[in-house]
Amino acid sequence: MRHTAPQATGASMADDASSEMTAEQKKAMRDEKKKQKEAEKAAKEARKREEQEALKRKQDELEALSKDIEFLSVEEGHQPTQLFGTYKVIRSACASTGSGRTFTPIESLGTSLEGQHVWCRARVANVRGKGKAAFLVLRQMRGTAQALVEESDIVPRDMIKWISKEITAESIVDVFGLVKLAEVKSCTVSDVELFVSRLYLVSKADPLPFLLEDAARPAHVDGAHVLRDTRLDNRAIDLRVPAHKAIMRVQGGVCALFREHLSAKSFIEIHSPKLISGASEGGANVFQLDYFGLPACLAQSPQLYKQMAICADFERVFEIGHVFRAEKSNTHRHLTEFIGLDIEMQIDEHYMEVMRTLDHMFVAIFDGLTQHFRADLDTVAAQYPFEPLRYKPAGENIILEFPEGVRLLREAGYEIGDHDDMNTELERALGSIVKEKYDTDFFILCSFPSAVRPFYTMPSPTNPDYSNSFDVFIRGEEIVSGAQRIHVPEMLIERAKGCGIDLDTIKDYVDAFRYGAPPHGGAGVGLERVVMLYLALPNVRECCLFARDPKRLTP
Repeated sequence: MRHTAPQATGASMADDASSEMTAEQKKAMRDEKKKQKEAEKAAKEARKREEQEALKRKQDELEALSKDIEFLSVEEGHQPTQLFGTYKVIRSACASTGSGRTFTPIESLGTSLEGQHVWCRARVANVRGKGKAAFLVLRQMRGTAQALVEESDIVPRDMIKWISKEITAESIVDVFGLVKLAEVKSCTVSDVELFVSRLYLVSKADPLPFLLEDAARPAHVDGAHVLRDTRLDNRAIDLRVPAHKAIMRVQGGVCALFREHLSAKSFIEIHSPKLISGASEGGANVFQLDYFGLPACLAQSPQLYKQMAICADFERVFEIGHVFRAEKSNTHRHLTEFIGLDIEMQIDEHYMEVMRTLDHMFVAIFDGLTQHFRADLDTVAAQYPFEPLRYKPAGENIILEFPEGVRLLREAGYEIGDHDDMNTELERALGSIVKEKYDTDFFILCSFPSAVRPFYTMPSPTNPDYSNSFDVFIRGEEIVSGAQRIHVPEMLIERAKGCGIDLDTIKDYVDAFRYGAPPHGGAGVGLERVVMLYLALPNVRECCLFARDPKRLTP
């Protein structure tokens, strides 16, 4: 029997073919998957590159926006074209045309400007980023206002980021925005806020040596406080504190009212030299210097020159000028350089005329401060609480003679000799006694002992142990020293000899009276001390722009 190999059926052949196709398909699928993975990898890498490039573009854009804007460019219509950024240094390049912008003072913002767009230039007292918005407190002189920068169709998110990154506290900025009604209790402008659409950095501030809120904190309030020496070492920053700036405005107000009142009373303003050849009041408390090989000194007062002006028939003069005293007095009320408010006037019969002139003058100053500087007084009081000064109407303020002052002190248990000068403790004690007895913080004490007054002071006609002199007091401290002057040369020489003064050093002074001199008197007022005592401040250095004392010659 012959056996033959079995033949493949159609079905089995189809299965073989299918098996072969599956293998090819599998290979193709593997290749496809490989290509797909490679494509996905390439796409992923491409996306990563795009993201990196986009991030870099944003960073570059942000960096570019942080760079200088071409400010006041004629080609760009006199306006910054970007929404935010840092100005180039403003160097007055467009004097004839400028930008065409008008800046609105912060204090002028209010409901009357609701719905209007305004430009403001101010310091950034505080900046705070919060989500898609940034809040800024803008400060300019006495005013503060809130500004809001919020992401919108107009304001990009990059602007918010840039503000949070670049704008530091105390930087100066220009902002442009819409005035909208709002209740902002933390700012002086409390009824509106500024919705900002443009913001430019004018001057970036470095970190401060101390926080302004610490320097502005009242002594009785818990929290960090800044020592006075630290503040005075950084006075340009310290004067940004609202109360400290207000003190300076009050100081300026005293000068303005002093000038206004005396000018209206026919006083002539003079300006005497401060470089002189010898001590203006005798003594050794002068700052000496070399004047082209000759000895010279800084004037202790305008005493000689204002009296010479009276001899020149000016009749009534006043001066506001610097006074230099080389006294090593490290007290709360002494300075080596201060501003003197000086007057000198011809008198008819009695030096009481000078005292009443000062009485009327100070009342005019006190009244003027209350009427015209109320906001500044309130600002000072918020940090340094004080009771308003009590005084009588002009012409009615208390004038006590020195022996009466001595009697009042002795009755209160204080020891003082008949001819002793009063120290700070006794002055304050007398001030308290007068306040209780007469209900006033302001009074005049006259007829001081001759031994404690300058040599040019006219002796009393009834008792040579006393003199025609006076001091004016505020809150128990002396602010004015004055007297009738000796206008007779022979009497002046005799008095100078009695005080042990070298006549050669005052020859020019004495000679000024040899050609006919009318009877006259005057006074010198310490400006900073007046401000200190009117505001009841603890230290005169708070009332000086840049204080000078035995230990401080800078800044």
